Order: sequence, then C-alpha cells, then structure tokens
Amino acid sequence: MKTWLHSWRAAIRIARRDAWRSKGRSALVLAMIALPILGVSGLDLTYRSSELSPAERAERSMGTADAIFRDAQVEGVPILQDPQGEMHTPAKDYKDQAWPNGRTDVTKTIPAGATVLTDRSGSAKLTTAHGLLTSEVRELKASDPIARGITTLLSGRHPEKTDEVMATSHFLESSGLSVGSTLSARNFDRTYRIVGSYELPDALGADQVNALPGAFLDPYAKAVEKSGLPAPDTSTAYLVKKSGGFTWNTVQQINTKGVAVTSRAVLLDPPAESEVPLYAKEGWRAWDSSPGADAAELAAVATVVGLAMLEICLLAGPAFAVGARRSRRQLGLVGANGGARSHIRAIVLSGGLVIGVAAAVIGTVLAVVLTLALQPVLEDMMKQRFGAFDVRPLELLGIALLAVLTGLLAAIVPAVTASRQTVLASLTGRRGVRRSSRVLPLIGLAAVLLGGAIALLGSLVTESFVIVAGGSAIAELGVVAMTPALVGLFGRTGRWLPLSPRLALRDAVRNRGRTAPAVAAVLAAVAGTVAVSTFMASSEAQNRAAYEARLPHGAVSTFVMEEGGRDVPAVREAVQRHLPVDVRADVERVAVGKPGCDPWGGGGQGCGRYEVVLPKANECPLYATALPGAGDPSEKYTPDQRRKMITEDWRCSQSSGGGWVSVDGGLLVGDAKVLQVLGVDDPGAVKALAEGKIVSFSRAQIDKNGTVGIKQVTDIAAADKAMEKGLPAPGKVSSVPAYLVPEGQKSYGVQLLMTPATAKAAGLATLPAGAYFSTERMPGTEERQKLDGELAKLGSNVDLHVEQGFVNDDSLFLIALAVFAGLVTIGAAGIATGLAQADAEADLKTLAAVGAPPRVRRTLSGFQCGVVAAMGVVLGSAAGVLPAIGLRLTEEREAIGYYEEAIRQGWDNGLSGPPYVPIVIPWETLAGLLVAVPLGAALLAALVTRSRGALARRAAT
Repeated sequence: MKTWLHSWRAAIRIARRDAWRSKGRSALVLAMIALPILGVSGLDLTYRSSELSPAERAERSMGTADAIFRDAQVEGVPILQDPQGEMHTPAKDYKDQAWPNGRTDVTKTIPAGATVLTDRSGSAKLTTAHGLLTSEVRELKASDPIARGITTLLSGRHPEKTDEVMATSHFLESSGLSVGSTLSARNFDRTYRIVGSYELPDALGADQVNALPGAFLDPYAKAVEKSGLPAPDTSTAYLVKKSGGFTWNTVQQINTKGVAVTSRAVLLDPPAESEVPLYAKEGWRAWDSSPGADAAELAAVATVVGLAMLEICLLAGPAFAVGARRSRRQLGLVGANGGARSHIRAIVLSGGLVIGVAAAVIGTVLAVVLTLALQPVLEDMMKQRFGAFDVRPLELLGIALLAVLTGLLAAIVPAVTASRQTVLASLTGRRGVRRSSRVLPLIGLAAVLLGGAIALLGSLVTESFVIVAGGSAIAELGVVAMTPALVGLFGRTGRWLPLSPRLALRDAVRNRGRTAPAVAAVLAAVAGTVAVSTFMASSEAQNRAAYEARLPHGAVSTFVMEEGGRDVPAVREAVQRHLPVDVRADVERVAVGKPGCDPWGGGGQGCGRYEVVLPKANECPLYATALPGAGDPSEKYTPDQRRKMITEDWRCSQSSGGGWVSVDGGLLVGDAKVLQVLGVDDPGAVKALAEGKIVSFSRAQIDKNGTVGIKQVTDIAAADKAMEKGLPAPGKVSSVPAYLVPEGQKSYGVQLLMTPATAKAAGLATLPAGAYFSTERMPGTEERQKLDGELAKLGSNVDLHVEQGFVNDDSLFLIALAVFAGLVTIGAAGIATGLAQADAEADLKTLAAVGAPPRVRRTLSGFQCGVVAAMGVVLGSAAGVLPAIGLRLTEEREAIGYYEEAIRQGWDNGLSGPPYVPIVIPWETLAGLLVAVPLGAALLAALVTRSRGALARRAAT
C-alpha cells in the first residue's frame, strides 16, 4: 500500500511539472474540459437559485398573510380544490344540470378576528408619453405590513392619497413616464400623480399601476359605463391573517361555502395526494411528471453528458498522446531505472488527473463567480428575481468529478500506448511500427450494422423516438470505432495527389493515434449538425406544404373588436398612410346589444350575440347536436360509415378556404372591394351583392329556400340554458337571400359577405370591424415598424396581418448549427494540425535541410488541417443522415396512424388528405460543410503557420 501511494505521488509530481513546462498544451486541454464544467455548473446554480422554496413563493403571492381567499364563481356551492388553490371544481357532478355560475360573498367566510387586506385588479388604457398603453391596475395597499414581499419599492414612496399611484419600472420604461409624472385613462377625466416605482419579483416585465383601494377601478368603471361602453372586468382576492393560520382541514371547511383558499401552512406542509378529494374525481389529478417521462428526461441528459465527454476525450486525447511522445525520453529513463509499465501508465494518467482536477476547480469557481456577477442580467432575462443564492455542494462536486473523469478517460489510450514502448525505443526516440487493431474495426462494423438495424426497426415497426435515437447513437459510435481503419482507406488516395497533400495524408495515416480521435471529434459534431439540419429541412418542407395563407400574397388585414370599433377609422388611416396601399375595403361586423359588447356575447348586461343558422338538412350526422345524456351521435355509425362520410359527404367535409377572420361565423359586412382584395374573381358574386343578396362560400349555410338565416340572441342566460338542454337558443331569425360562390374560389376565412344596406334591411345592426388592403408591393420592414409604432399609440388590440407567405422561422437556427459545426471542425482540425506540427518538427527540419522551399512548410500545415477536416466532414455527413431519416419515418407512421384513427372515429380535424411527411436532404448545408469548412480550415492553418522554422542541430542517433 505504501509503495503504491509513493509511486502515485511521484507520478502526480512528474505530471504536474510536465504540465507546467508545456503551458500551451496544458491550457488548451484545461480549457476544453473546464468550459463545459463552467456551463453546467452555472446552469445548476442558476436553476437552483431561481427555483423558489414554498416559503418564498408564499411571500411573493400573499406577503405576510396566512391565506388568500378567492371567489370560485360557483354561486356558493361546495367545491373541491388542490392544495395550491390553483384548481377547483364543484364537489357535485352537474352532467345533466345547469352548471352553477355566480358570485359568492367571500367576506362572510372570513373568520372573526382575522385581519383582511383587499387585493383587487382590473385593466385600463392608460395615457402615456406616446399615446395609450393597456395595463393592469391593482388596488392594494402596498405599504400595509401584510403586503410586505408582494412588491419591491425601487424609488419614491407608496401612495398615500386617492390621487396618487405608483407604477412598475417596466411600465415607466414602456410609457416614457417617470416618478412625478401624471397619468389618466381613456374615457376618464381624473388624473393621478406617480409617486413611486416598484417591481413584482415574479414578473419583472409586468405593466402594472398600483393605487389605494377604491381610488381607481370603481370611478373608472363608472366613467366607462357613462360613455356607453361595458365596464371592464375586475377580480378580487382577500389577504387574510389569522392567529394559527389555516390547516388543510380548515381549507376544506371553507371550500364548502364556494371559496377557494391558498394557505401558507398548506403550501409549507402539503397533504398527501390520498388526502385531496379533488384528485379522486375523474379527470383531476396531481400534475406531476410520470416515471416514464422522468426516465426519458434522465436518459436524454445522460446522453448529452456522455456525448459531451466523448467529444472532449476525442479532442484532448491526442494532446496527451503528443505530450507522452515528447516526454518519451523521460519515460524511458523511468523504465531504465526499474520502473514498471504500470508506473509509465500512472505518469500519463496523472497528467489527465492533474488537468482534470485543475479544470474542475477553475470551472466551478468561475461558475460561482460569474453566476453571482451575472445574476441581475439573468434575472432580467428570466423576468423574475432569484430566491436565496442556492449552492448544492453535492451537485457541484458531481459535476466537478465529471471533469476529473473526463481527464482520466482522455489519457487512458495514450497511457497504454506509452507503456507498451520499449525502453530502448523511448531513449533513442524511435517510434517503432505497430499494426492497427484488427478487432476494433470489426467491433465498429458490428455496431454500425446493429445500430442501423435497431433504428430501421424502430422507424418501420414502432412509433418510439427513443428506439430510433438509441440505434442511431450505437451506429454513430460504431463509425467512431471504425475511424482508424477508415483513415487508412483515405490514405490510399494519396498516390494521385501532389507532394504537399500526399505528405499530409500519409502523415495523418502514419499517426492514426493522433489523427483518428480528431477525425472522430469532427465526425460527431458534423453528424449531429447534419441530423438536425436534415430533420429541420424536412419539417420545413412539411410546414410549407401545410401552410394556409390568411390573405393573398402582399395583402393586409386589420381588425379591432373592442370598444365598438372606436379606433377602427384611425387604424385604417394609419395603414393607408404608411403602407403602399392599392385598394382599401372597409368591413363591419354584426352587433347585438350595446356598442361595446364583446362580439362573442360577453360584456355583461345588455349584450347579446348572433348565430348563423345551420339548416338541419345540412348538418353532418357525425356532429349533430344531441340531447344531454344521449351520448356521442357518431357512435351509432361503423368505422367504414364514418370514413365514407368524412371523405365523400359534402356536409362533413366543409372547408373554410384557408385563413381566419376575427368575426364569429366568418360573417362580414362590406362591398365588392372585399372580393377584389381577396382575389375572388366571380362576376356573379359582385352582381349578388348589388342585388342585396348575401354571398356565401359555404354550401352548408344555405337552406332549401336559397336563404341564409342569422339569429340575434339577446338573452344570453336563456340561450345558455337552452344549449345545456340540447335546444336551439331563442332569438329572432333574419332570412337573407343568398348566392353561392362556385367551388375553387379561396375565401381566406370569410364565410359570408353582405353589404351594409342588406344588413340594415334584414334588421341587423353593424359596427366598424376593420379593413382589407391590397398593396402595390410587399411592405418593407421600415414601413411596418412605423405602422406598429403608430398603432401602439392607440392602445387598442389591433389584429394586423401582412401576408408574406410561408416564412421559415428556423432558418437562422440552421445557419447557427452550420456555423457551430464549422467552428468545432476547424477547432478539432486545428488542434490536430498543431499537434502534428509539434510531433513532426524533425521531419519539417529534414525537408528544409534537403532543399524544400519555405512555402512547403505552410502548404503542408494547411493540407494537414484540411485532410483532418475533410475526413471528419465526409464521415459525419454520412453518419448524420441515418438518425434524421429514422426519425422522419417514425413521424410518418405516427401521423398516418393519427389520420387513420381520425377517419375511423369520425373526428372533425380538418384533415384534407393523408399526411405529407417528406424527407429532405439539406444539400446547401452539406455543400457548405463538405467544401467550405475543409477549405476554410486549410487556408486558416496555412495563414497562421510560419514559412520558416528555427534551425537546430540534428539529434544524435
């Protein structure tokens, strides 16, 4: 034991001195190992620090209160909730009865003697330096001790008067206001002075204004209603502080009164799932990840870590090999003085251990320092403040051990190779001749065949991505194992090459221990890039084929559905002023009730909605309306009948013609210009509009009398009760003569179109909705930015769309992937070239001695780098296509299975035909990798290499 310890101490001392002497090589290997450790440790520290503890989450949501009380909006009937108070449902099942929907007086459920702080929120369009900005308005006395922790005051003070507010820093930045400025809201004549700036620790990007309770929302609601518009919705929560807090049993007792509770005590000590009645109801459960998902995630992380370690070992291994070769005289002296082969291996392995430990220490320390220094930047990126700086020593130690393990693994092969050299060969500097292993290529070939078979089986028989990915990984490792033999095959092409590339290729083949790992590293990087690029290029082709344009190319649409279309004229003028508009077609929408009602029937008292009546004879039997408890109407048909209905019955295969409009039922009110902008070339439709008919793009909406029925529903409550009973909603039906546009005309989501005169004659009220625009050319980026800036000043939610056709959002990612692969390739080839130059210095001096011109040194260096890059890129491109094809075939099987199941079940999924899942090879990316990367690596290496080396005496033999 003592001898073993002393020998390793001596080996580590020798390795440390050797690493210090060769600072450049040691720094290179150390950086390769330390950078991943730095990244992983930084991610661990960031994740753990950003992950809030239950106590921190409770403080940010309820301050120092013991619970938050909220109305469940179920008319006070008993409810069941989860421990967090985020999910709840009535305790009773209401399958065949009307669902309870009404308010509850929460204040009656608050225990006597408790301290209560009201937290009320709503929204308003606030005036800013640039125009209007829709923001949240919160009425919470933030200076109260109960609210401590919910907000963080940055500057100024809390509001103390009813005409004072404070605003989040993000709101001040977006609005152009500051502490001391005044603000108001649209339809509101009161002004407020901003006295402070604050932030929400969990939402740094929130636009919020804080006022005292009752100071803003109620007066603002009255002012809005006075202008004829519905008051905005508000929500109220109660922060309750009580001695003893609220246990889970107490929370369940309060639930019986229709109130949901978020309790601090329950958050800190949650009950078991078996004690939560909500999880026992069908369809409700704790949303935890499944063991299978956890295993898959763990496998993915292990795969990424393993591939990263393999890449580092492949790149760092040659450096240790060259270091051992340059120290062969020293290692020979160890053998000459009685050292065994185990001592030689220990010295080389100690080099990996020393650099691994140094990389672990440096990477971990830098991770802690940089995470602390960059914490404000990281918090701004994640839009939330961290909790306590959480350092998990065991996790960091495990990550650091990966660095040590990586260093040792990278030094194993060089250590074994160095220990096999004889003492005489080491002392004389002779390398000897060793045949390449014949077993390793066979093992690699077997792995390639096995992995390819597994991937093929997974793609053709199963729908598991894991099997395909696992088989592809085995095949790629097999190619890595075959790399030395493949390098030898490349060497046979040298007979047809000029002097410099022939020398470079033969040097690479002769020194496979140095060349093969670098080629394998390039192979791994390029294979991953080619696989992802092929997969994404194929997905792009699939998305391009499935893309449905919302408008003709270059056309523009705008819709404003809030406040009765108040800002529609301003939006129309802004578009016409900033974009190259050719034809403008104004459109309106049918409105029922007060002008500010939501077009889908919301908005409160006095608001209604309309429905386009679907004739009973035109209703698809698969989707027919059924009475409560009658079951799914499609269940009475066989799969073959469902398939036939979906594919042959026109009632079950209605298409919208692509696109989508922000109007219920696709019913618009406009003139013939709408048809012109949409590219509908049908004189009959233009004539029908002029004759007072409604133009329909859907055959199903026209009844046997040739009319379209539009029902005005004024009593929303009665309509909802009728729907729950399976009955039609009560309302007045207006029948309008219709004209059916022939098939083949794309409507871009518009189902029905009639003129304002026709709507008025049918007794339908209309409100401005927006406009369609055709353009003389595609609007430019600068024009779009100017338009967006002007629309932002209006403060309205404008649905603006400029049809640019299919845009590939992943193109930048593909370019980044190619650049990454190029950098790794050039880096690996550069490392191999630098090691080759250090290893072949004697050969270069011999070339100079026999009269070789100075440029030979430079060209030889360039070709050495290019040869490594070219071999790695060629092998990586071939290895990367396999997993991409396997994954695409698996996706195709899954899509076909989904399509067949949808047809068999009669699902209305808008499936127009069998799925299109193409396999596309990204030839541009491959060409860039195969040509540009090796050429760039060769040129770069040639440029940074000196033409002349230092003269030295020939070594004595």
